[in-house]
Amino acid sequence: MAGCSSSSSNAPTTGDPVRGEKVHAVCLDCHGTGVYASPERKIKSLKALRNEVARWGDYYSPALSEQDNEDVVVYLNTNFYKF
Repeated sequence: MAGCSSSSSNAPTTGDPVRGEKVHAVCLDCHGTGVYASPERKIKSLKALRNEVARWGDYYSPALSEQDNEDVVVYLNTNFYKF
């Protein structure tokens, strides 16, 4: 089952958007949600969204878990990005 443990970065997510919204609250310490709606936003794909959430999740102490990251990705994608 080792092949099942790493999902394609473009595969549908299995996170919890309600939990993701709660975890995402720490992001609001530095920026609002306007960055997600900006026409100049850097995130152009689900893969890029996952990478960016994982990158910033490492800045927290303790770092966000893989499940935290997936929950935030689902929350952001459902409410803002819609990939």
